Order: sequence, then structure tokens, then C-alpha cells
Amino acid sequence: MCGYGVSRKKISRILVPLDGSKNSIRGLETAITIARGCNSTITGLYCIHEQPRSEFGGGGSKDQPSPHMKKFMDAAKVLAAQNGIDFKEKIARGDIGYTIVKTARGNPKYDMIVMGSRGRSSAKQMIFGSISNYVIHTAVIPIVIVK
Repeated sequence: MCGYGVSRKKISRILVPLDGSKNSIRGLETAITIARGCNSTITGLYCIHEQPRSEFGGGGSKDQPSPHMKKFMDAAKVLAAQNGIDFKEKIARGDIGYTIVKTARGNPKYDMIVMGSRGRSSAKQMIFGSISNYVIHTAVIPIVIVK
């Protein structure tokens, strides 16, 4: 079923945070299944962690997407295309959890977030990773967490 809530709003845009981990791949596969059933598009979001800039000149990262990540995003695009799904790629910088939620609320607005429960970060929590936990508690759209 492609609608949710009382209004049965159509799911037309799905945001999928990707980091190259096995859980993010499972998130993408789940998003593809949902998108096929709803005739939706998927945007794969790769976020480069960047510390906030300090007024004293410190902070900020100049990291570029790694060749591994570019290869992973290309593979994600191919997997989506093989399933008849339009896949867009987006790269952003900043605090990862905040950037996911901000992107979901941005232009265009997304109807759903599908993400892995844990990514590549070394921080561990009991049930969810710290980023998925943040997104669950701050996003205002439906979220599917894939374990």
C-alpha cells in the first residue's frame, strides 16, 4: 500500500541515506521494493561528516567522496535501474543525522526515509545506531529502519 496516515498521501519520493555498509545496502533494497509498489523515485544521500565551523577559523572538513563511495553510489544507481526505479544521487556535508532530516524537509520534500539501523560509524547503541536514533526522533515523515 502506497498511502499512509489519514490522508493516504502518496509516497512519491524516498530518501535513502547510504554509506557503503551492508545495512545501508539492505535499506536501499527495501526502498526499491517500496518504490516499485508505489511508483516512487529514490534519492541516495551520501553525507560527508563535517564539523561545524568555528568563529575562530577552526572546523570544517575538505573531504571529498572517496572512490569507494563513488563506486558504491554507481552500483546503487544500477541496482535501482535494474528494478525500474529512478535513482538520484545527492552528496551533502555536515552532521550526518541533522543533514538527513534537513534534506528530507528540503526542496524537494521527501515522503519517506528508508535507512539501515547501523552504518559504518564506530558508535554503537543498544538497538539502533546513533544516526538512525536521531532521525527517528526528529524527522516528521515516516521512517523505515532496516536491520
